[in-house]
Amino acid sequence: RTTFIFQQDYFTDENRVLKKDPQQDYHLEYAMENSTHTILAFSRELHTCDTNDKSITESTVRVIWAYHHKDMGEAGQNYHGSNRGTKSLRLLNPEKEEVLSASLPYFDLTNKDVPVPDKDTTYWCQMFKIPIQHEKHHVTKVEPLIQKGHENLVHHILLYQCSSNLNDSVLDYGHECYHPNMPDSFLTCETVIFAWAIGGEGFTYPPHVGLSIGTAADPQFVLMEVHYDNPSYTEGLIDNSGLRLIYTPVIRKYDAGVIEAGLWVSLFHNIPPGMPEFVSEGHCTLECLEEALGAERPSGIHVFAVLLHAHLAGRAIRMRHFHNGEEQKLLAYDDEFDFNFQEFQYLKEERTILPGDNLITECHYSTVDRIRMTWVRKVLM
Repeated sequence: RTTFIFQQDYFTDENRVLKKDPQQDYHLEYAMENSTHTILAFSRELHTCDTNDKSITESTVRVIWAYHHKDMGEAGQNYHGSNRGTKSLRLLNPEKEEVLSASLPYFDLTNKDVPVPDKDTTYWCQMFKIPIQHEKHHVTKVEPLIQKGHENLVHHILLYQCSSNLNDSVLDYGHECYHPNMPDSFLTCETVIFAWAIGGEGFTYPPHVGLSIGTAADPQFVLMEVHYDNPSYTEGLIDNSGLRLIYTPVIRKYDAGVIEAGLWVSLFHNIPPGMPEFVSEGHCTLECLEEALGAERPSGIHVFAVLLHAHLAGRAIRMRHFHNGEEQKLLAYDDEFDFNFQEFQYLKEERTILPGDNLITECHYSTVDRIRMTWVRKVLM
């Protein structure tokens, strides 16, 4: 059997009519076909200067795919029917270097039969004790453990370091976060040490970096905050999701940490309804970074990954970096933000943040379909 494969560059107009592009910018690299699959590899320039093409940047790209089991006929393409779908990707996100051994030990931090309320948003908090103590280890990877079928229910997970003066009695119960009746022990958990958000995969630390556990200065008790998103008000949901932490006794050169920038929930931070675009900024000021880094980290900190986080009204997020009053290259950005696809951006090169620098988290929102005020929380980690 001889198989002929043709590739052509098409685009759609405002009426969704498929048209052949007079400027052919896609090039077939190779193709193969067997009894079950057809595989095509193709390439194009990031910026083609073709008005019918979309530039490829570090922002999220929504890839649309469709196929028909018959080849294209003389009359044109065959309608794909239900054989279609979309997927959000970040095409320029550098590949993660996997240098982990399959035999590395791990421990899980998972909720146990949490009853998810039949309301739009719930933050659930549970305390855990780190099982590794008295000897330094490095966490090298964190994986989400999302209960099957709850992929759209679990929106994000934060892990906070808590006071070391707590005792094991705090492990006996979970409670709704930010509730008037929540345990006082939760108030000691202020420092974020890890974050995961919907659509993201496991996070692998660079080969020279790890999250330190096991020493007196490291977290002994941690609080896991899970944000449940239940817009359909489904009743009777029971969840057992959480995180898996993979670690090694082989110590790496640097300890990992988290810096948060943006705006927390506040009555002063809101978005009017009916706005096609509304921009707000969160400032990590020169004075703040001078105080935070001046004594302990005068040579600065090195940023190797960024998680941009927003909710349904979010359309774009940009992390701006200033040094000596001059704006540097954007630390991270996503001009095509997808609520259901939030994962760490691994920087191609580490960026140094020095005492006296300042950061601005710039968030773009759209509320054209809303009739009430929106109160928001946005944060970059």
